[in-house]
Order: sequence, then structure tokens, then C-alpha cells
Amino acid sequence: MTEYAEVEVLRVYCGESDRSDGRPVYEVIVEEARRHGAAGATVLRGVLGFGAGSLVHTAKLLRLSEDLPMVVEIVDRPERLDAVLPRIEAVIRGGLITRQRGITARFHCPVRVRDVMATTVATASRDTPLPVVMDMLVSHDNKAVLVIEPDGAVAGIVTGGDVLMRGGMAARLSLQDILPEDIRKNERDKISGRTAGEVMTSPVVTINDRMSLRDAAQLMTGKGLKRLPVVDAAGELVGLVSRVDILRAASDLAPSAQALPRFTAGLFQQARDVMITDVPTAFPDTPLHQVVAAIVASPLRRAVVVDADGTVRGIVLDSDLLRRCGPARKPGLVEALFSFGKPEETGACPTGSAAEVMEPNVLTIHEDAPLMEVLQKMLATKVKRLVVVDDAGKLLGMVDREAILRVIAGAH
Repeated sequence: MTEYAEVEVLRVYCGESDRSDGRPVYEVIVEEARRHGAAGATVLRGVLGFGAGSLVHTAKLLRLSEDLPMVVEIVDRPERLDAVLPRIEAVIRGGLITRQRGITARFHCPVRVRDVMATTVATASRDTPLPVVMDMLVSHDNKAVLVIEPDGAVAGIVTGGDVLMRGGMAARLSLQDILPEDIRKNERDKISGRTAGEVMTSPVVTINDRMSLRDAAQLMTGKGLKRLPVVDAAGELVGLVSRVDILRAASDLAPSAQALPRFTAGLFQQARDVMITDVPTAFPDTPLHQVVAAIVASPLRRAVVVDADGTVRGIVLDSDLLRRCGPARKPGLVEALFSFGKPEETGACPTGSAAEVMEPNVLTIHEDAPLMEVLQKMLATKVKRLVVVDDAGKLLGMVDREAILRVIAGAH
């Protein structure tokens, strides 16, 4: 097996002073290439040359004109160059475009943990008060705090799940900011007086910075983890790699995916191949307490609203419920959502229907969509799950990040 792929080299020759809508042409070309997903583009600046118009570009004239010859070079698979070429031709006003065929290239891509890991990691000691850790979790991108011993060893890790399971909080991390003030204060009171060491997960599963991203994906899916502390050969902490780091790397490799079958081959499957079919549903007139009960009972934490024929009309997330219900309805809703009461009892939940609280603009993906497209849409829209539909817009299932990670790990 080889990771070399058939590619072409597209070169665009222009002048440094050439403009498109007031911007340097070479900049616009690179922007167009990036926008259309080209594998990469390089701008080279010449020191002397002339074009078909016999205009001499030279560094000797730099002080006067700053008009040096420029070359934009794009290396990619032929079909991808075919796609971006019309956009480039629309930009340039003169110059020259060439294509060099019959060559192969090996893409050097970020496929190891050290290439994608975060090197800035939130840390705390065993004695750090849990409310302080909570604030770090909310503000830090990785949503994890590593607990470090005085000698620098990793003693444990605290995530939102740890605060829920062992800290005693009821609402998950992403909902804290939209809780009513009194409920949020109650939540913080529960963890007051506790420390990071009391709730951390320990011992910690770590990964070496030289391991492949596929190995990291296998470790995460095998142990049900979303983040792994990264250590070097000496065992010292050097970073943290998360599930989304791996997914983003796979998405970035789309242009060279066919050349990297060991990492991305599974992403040529389609949405229907990995979708979850056990999706909670509701009709527009379904009573709100039944919608809440369906959300609480499902790990998906959402319900898709459909018509009688199964056509998708909206979606209800627990976060949407909290945002859209007014202050008068919110206390009962919070009680039902976080199992302070019994969601099946209508008295614990405000009255109303799914249609009143659903989000009508549902992010969907067609059942035939390649998983690479599914992944890119998830990352672009910053959602963890997409609703899968057929040609008529009828609900078929749902694809989530975990399913994509399992594919990368080779488990699908």
C-alpha cells in the first residue's frame, strides 16, 4: 500500500500589482483555492521576468514600482483543480495559467497526536476548590482540567461528567449559563467546599504524543473517553488531545483522503451506514411534558418533531427548552429536565406543546451523504449530531460525533 497519489500542479503567473476588486490577484487566488478545499497553495515571488505584454518585472525596479512577478502554485488531485479553476480564471485579468500532469505526491498530513493536540491545558491541584475548577471548565475550550501532583505527574482529570457524577450537580456543563439565577446558585452551592481531588477521574488514561490519531480514536472509543492527556517519551505531560481534535484533523484531510486510507477510508461510507435509528420523536401537538420525558430518557438529549408521514418539522433540545420557556414556566421545566421531580407527571412540567418550543430550522443530511461531508457539516455548524433524512425529507435517523470517531477507529 502506498500513500502517494496522482496529482497535478497548477501555476498562475501574474504581477504583484495585479488587482481584483482592489485586492492583489495572488491573494484572491489563494483565498479561492482555500474556499474550495484545495490541498494547499503557495505564492512565490520572483526577482525578474516579463509577460506577454513585455512588461519587465524586476527587483531592481522594486523601489519604484514594487511590481515583481508572482507565481501561485497549487498541488492537488486533478478533479479538485478542475473544480477550482473556473474561479481562478474569473479572477485574473492577464498573466498565464499552466497545468503540469503525470506526477505523484505524498501528502504530509497531521496524522499523529502531537500534530493536533492542545498544548495549553487547564491544570489544578488536588486541593483546588471545585467551584474554581468549574469556572475553568466553563471557560476553557477543552472542557477538561488536569489535576497535577507537586512532582508534575498527572493525578487525575476533571470533566463536566465528573462534576455531574461525583460533584452532585444536576445540569451538565453546557446548560449552566442558561439556567435561572437561583437554580445556578443552587448548583454551585452543591459543589461548594469540595475539591478537585474528590471528584477527579483517577487513574488517568494517557497517550504518547507520537501515537497515530487512529490509535487515539481506538483508545477513546474503546474506553468511552472524549479526551486524553498526552505525554512524551519521558512520561511528562505535553498536551491534551480531544475527540474534536481528531475529527477536525480528519476533516482537514479531505483533499488527500484517498491517499490516506488507513485514517480516512471509513469516511467514504454514507450517513445511512452509521446512523442511529432509535431517535426520540414527537408530533407538533405532543404535550410538552411528554417531549421532556422523551428527552430525559434518551442519551441523544433531543427529540425530532415530525408530521404524521414522518417529515421533519423541527427539533427540540433541552437547551432550547430552557432558552425558550419564560421565567414562569422555567422552574417546573428545570425540575423535570434534571429529574428533581418526575417528568412523567404533568404537574412537574409546564403545559404547552412541541410546536411552541421546537427549532424549525433543523440541520439535516441526506442518507446518501459521505461521512466526510457529514463530518465537515458538523464542524462547520458546531453541532454534535445531524438528522438524517430521505429525498422527501422524512426522518431516517441521526449521526453523531461518536459514530464518526468509531469509523476513524476502524470499529465500523
